[in-house]
Amino acid sequence: MLLILFDYLSQFYAPLVVVQYLTLRAILGVLTALMIAFIVGPFMIRRLTHYKVGQTVRTDGPQTHLEKAGTPTMGGALILVAVAVATLFWSDLSNRFVWVVLIVTLLFGLIGGWDDYLKLRYGNSKGLSARHKLIWQSVVAFIAASVLFHTAQTPIETTLIVPVFKDVAIDLGLWFIPLTWLVIVGSSNAVNLTDGLDGLAIMPCVLVAGALGVFAYVSGHAVFATYLGIPLVPGVGELVVFSAAIVGAGMGFLWFNAYPAQVFMGDMGALALGAALGLLAVATRQEIVLIIMGGVFVVETLSVILQVASYKLTGRRIFRMAPLHHHFELKGWPEPRVIVRFWIITVILVLIGLATLKIR
Repeated sequence: MLLILFDYLSQFYAPLVVVQYLTLRAILGVLTALMIAFIVGPFMIRRLTHYKVGQTVRTDGPQTHLEKAGTPTMGGALILVAVAVATLFWSDLSNRFVWVVLIVTLLFGLIGGWDDYLKLRYGNSKGLSARHKLIWQSVVAFIAASVLFHTAQTPIETTLIVPVFKDVAIDLGLWFIPLTWLVIVGSSNAVNLTDGLDGLAIMPCVLVAGALGVFAYVSGHAVFATYLGIPLVPGVGELVVFSAAIVGAGMGFLWFNAYPAQVFMGDMGALALGAALGLLAVATRQEIVLIIMGGVFVVETLSVILQVASYKLTGRRIFRMAPLHHHFELKGWPEPRVIVRFWIITVILVLIGLATLKIR
């Protein structure tokens, strides 16, 4: 939106042409989203508190969580507003990747928002049934996957790239659609499962989004892509602005979500951010790297799967409680310790993911 304005004004004042540069627009995206979060955050928290939009807490969870009951939730709306505005302001709105990623993120936010609303309305932690949630997630993900498949401009856009091995690439054909569905839905629910402690999910989302922004930038730049030996995806570089908006909005939200949290993102934020990360990975052809960088999300999800499978098959639990962060809490780790250590692990995994850019 503002890109069009500055492009027009550059005819009268040439230095404004600098706004065309992706790197500058990414920085402006971060700052815009951060500013919106700082300005809107306090107002939103007051309104949520006024209308008693408070978190419902599981009675079978760690007892320390009972004191969190009533903390304002649905703070994901703050993230979505900041990301949407920053993206619309500084992105090239003629780019198909921008619209697909932004629309899917907002739709997943709506699904999560409806889930949060049901929890509040009926005063329990169940919300939307897992079946209905999966159905709606699948509908949106399949549509997004189909759009990306049918609008692909080069064969590489539907090819699975294996990191480190520069000559290993798998032409997916129509299998691109189910794989994309799996990545979007899986990533969305993985982030949602991780969102159980103050700030635990948002910081890894910020780190992974920032790293995927780097992949988007180099994958859309002919010179860098050739030098690094990674696939060139025309137009995908524009997603660096969207990634930057997530970084800014996430850092702004963390200001209020850090322990002890003043607001929770709820499913509205967690499902949306997870879907956004999944789509960024698909667009940049880095689905496998997402698994590496989002290792915390993967392990949290696996802990739930293993816990349920073990209990149903043997009647025994592997962990004291799943997801995994609750296991460490019940072992006696203070909540801040669990959070920061999971952040540190994510930093390490993100660096490993970024290293695949050069290790070929």
